[in-house]
Amino acid sequence: MKKIKIHNLFSGLPAVKKGEIFQVLMKGRGLKIERIVSCGQTTPEGRWLCSKTAEWVAVLKGRARLSFKKTQGKFDLKTGDYMFIPAKTYHRVDWTHSKQKTVWLAVHITK
Repeated sequence: MKKIKIHNLFSGLPAVKKGEIFQVLMKGRGLKIERIVSCGQTTPEGRWLCSKTAEWVAVLKGRARLSFKKTQGKFDLKTGDYMFIPAKTYHRVDWTHSKQKTVWLAVHITK
């Protein structure tokens, strides 16, 4: 039996200098949970993200702006906000706070 431990989403936050930091917290059948830490990073201009899996994201700390292709619009997220991004949905990170870390929790859902 594995030892049960307590972890904290805000402990050991990495320094974010060049790019966002993605850390897988748990991975299992049909599910991946990761912590993402940003500080001023955005999706490169003209590029869109599109995943084969659905994604539920929450901003645990900080602020960000996501935009969606095909008139889905722009969404400003602040601490506590979350949203569901269906699989194969084109989206991008337009902005994250440059002087404060933005901590995301992302849950990737596969069939």
